[in-house]
Amino acid sequence: MDDEQVCPRCKTSKYRNPSMKLMVNVCGHPLCENCVNLLFAKGSGTCPQCDVPLRRNGFRVQLFEDATVEKDIDIRRRILREFNKQEEEFASLRQYNDYLEDVETIIYNLANGVDVLATNKKIEAYKRDNRESIVRNRARGRNEEDELDEILQLENELNEERQRDEHERLLAERRQKVEKKEALIDELMTSYGDAKRIVADHTRAAEPAAEAAAPRPRAKPTQFSSGVRIGGARVGVLAPAVPVDEGEPFVYERPTLPMDGPAPPEPERLAEAGYLTHVRLAGEAERAGGYAASLGCLRAVQEAMAGLLFFPGGDG
Repeated sequence: MDDEQVCPRCKTSKYRNPSMKLMVNVCGHPLCENCVNLLFAKGSGTCPQCDVPLRRNGFRVQLFEDATVEKDIDIRRRILREFNKQEEEFASLRQYNDYLEDVETIIYNLANGVDVLATNKKIEAYKRDNRESIVRNRARGRNEEDELDEILQLENELNEERQRDEHERLLAERRQKVEKKEALIDELMTSYGDAKRIVADHTRAAEPAAEAAAPRPRAKPTQFSSGVRIGGARVGVLAPAVPVDEGEPFVYERPTLPMDGPAPPEPERLAEAGYLTHVRLAGEAERAGGYAASLGCLRAVQEAMAGLLFFPGGDG
């Protein structure tokens, strides 16, 4: 049984109580939801395992089975809310990398209990010296999240509108088909004319209506489904790439082999000319790989005939 799925205080397990929810706080030690409620029945409490003072609103449902991972993620989320500087706020990339390394050191110390007191003093000093930068970066982060939510909401509205239009179009087509079918049946029942002629007349009358109901070519879109305008500029979004003329399409031309000697036989005539008489035939494995005896034989004949009529310094 996995120890992480057992409450350390009441020893209740997921096996005995499938609806049990394990919750964690800043110390990373799990407690089931019932034990959390009992622990704070008097308004305050400490962790049963490490005696760290805890707050009721600090508990959250455990997402990972490993309590170490849960604790690290909670500390990282809390620290990055304060240490939220961006690369453009530093004079060089080296300074930005040193800043990120300091942040990782702070997270490691808090997650592993190394120099906790000194680390907390360092955090308070940073918050005091960079209060304006922290508030400004938080506001910018909220603006980016709001913009992303706006884009997603717009895309959902467009999808819902397209689905409504398609649903209404299908319903209209079904109603039209039913009406035409009923009109045809009524005319066949009440008319004394030729049934084939009546059906043909209805078919011809339905053709223009079908062409009119056919989907028209859609107008050229002016924006993507995400709300980004085509060809426009938007903060944090790349403009669509401009198509590049790649020139004329490639046309394959079979390469010519300069022989400077007699022309070798065509591959189809190697066996007829007797070239394959003393050549070992390809086995099953070789044929499965695409090899044939004529391939190797043709290469040998080409190499043997190449250069036989070559005269250095001559005209050929």
